[in-house]
Amino acid sequence: MTAEELGQLIERGRRGDESACAALYFHFSPPLMRLCLGLLGDLQDAEEVTQDAFVYALRNLSRFDASRSAFSSWLYTIALSRCRNKRRRKLLVQLPLELLSAETPKRQDRLVETVLARRGVRDQVWQALQSLRPHLREAVALRYLGEMRYKEIGEVLDCNPKTAESRVRLGLDELRQSLRERGVEAELDLVDQWA
Repeated sequence: MTAEELGQLIERGRRGDESACAALYFHFSPPLMRLCLGLLGDLQDAEEVTQDAFVYALRNLSRFDASRSAFSSWLYTIALSRCRNKRRRKLLVQLPLELLSAETPKRQDRLVETVLARRGVRDQVWQALQSLRPHLREAVALRYLGEMRYKEIGEVLDCNPKTAESRVRLGLDELRQSLRERGVEAELDLVDQWA
């Protein structure tokens, strides 16, 4: 979707055009769902937060200011806030790992996730991600599940791009250490590919 097309959809959505709102939802929901799943580790919670974030965003399209941030950054900020609230209210048990890549559009094929699944270690990598400190987990999830650049991550996390980059790097370092402790040495090269 081009920036012009996105701007037109947002403007139509502001005027109450349901088809424009649906187009925004269908375009942004797969990566947003993947991000929420990465942060929450529970499919039902991720679906709930994704839907809640979209309801809020679509009702408040008039508050979106394209001069301040990209639409995806604004939307991810809303979702991240709701993920934090959900995590505060609920203690995580464990992620249903078989659902990590469910319903992901083909155009957004996740090579690292596919390789990890084939090697049978996706659950160990996923558990390592869940064990990261929250600010590092959020940065890594935004970078690799949300496919955001450091500038966008900084906007979402309310920090500068260098801090966002540092959090991602520290998160990857902790992932490496966690994988080493889990005996998944051979998969460290995949973490390096993420970087």
